[in-house]
Amino acid sequence: MLRFVVVGAVLAAGLASAASAADLPARIATKAPAMVAPVYNWGGFYLGLNGGGGWSDNCWTLVGVLGGPFPPTAAGCPSGTGGLAGGQIGYRWQAANWVFGLEAQGNWANIKGSDLSPTGAFGGAGFAAVPVVNQTRTDAIGLFTGQVGYAWNHLLGYVKGGAALAHNVHNGTTQLPTGGFPAGFVFDEGTETRWGGVVGLGVEYGFAPNWSVAVEYDHLFMGRRDTTFLDYRGILDRTVSVRQDIDIATVRVNYTFGRPVVARY
Repeated sequence: MLRFVVVGAVLAAGLASAASAADLPARIATKAPAMVAPVYNWGGFYLGLNGGGGWSDNCWTLVGVLGGPFPPTAAGCPSGTGGLAGGQIGYRWQAANWVFGLEAQGNWANIKGSDLSPTGAFGGAGFAAVPVVNQTRTDAIGLFTGQVGYAWNHLLGYVKGGAALAHNVHNGTTQLPTGGFPAGFVFDEGTETRWGGVVGLGVEYGFAPNWSVAVEYDHLFMGRRDTTFLDYRGILDRTVSVRQDIDIATVRVNYTFGRPVVARY
């Protein structure tokens, strides 16, 4: 008799469980969200190298001779071309697609040009008898800029602006053998470092999680500055006011430290 009671209780419990399960809603099958391509992150500290070319306009005005004033006289525009190479260091922040940054860049340069002076000045001693070739060479450039850019994943377009620094060497040479000196003799020279402004734009592509390559163009507004020339004996020769503008185009390679790649779901 006890056996029949136990069996009946088990059957009753099973029927009750089945009825309870029947009252539950059907389970809907789901699958994990699919991962899309990772989003390139432009933020972080970076270091890089660059190289390219430049050209400059350097318009001279003679304003002093042998330490005294001289009526401002146009002395030619020895515009130049040449190469440059250097490096850059900076930091970027990214907010959604917008990218902001600060950067310092330094370049060795060899941008030089020359032309025949219409004044024909030689060491401040004469203005017509001795043909003179004026030359300007820019041998160093520095840029200190802020950046604003917009990113399309691996592609970044940006504009930049800030301060520029240039070191220039100006000199005069004889065009023809004169007074016992050969043609091409450097009879006077003046050096100067000047500050100016810069604006530029670039396009950069991230080809690896930490590596990117860019092409950039910059225009430097270097203004006008008076430069004192000393002759080959170290004696004050002439004072020239030089107005300068420089353009540079570079290819840049950057490495960003600790840049994460953000996955979007």
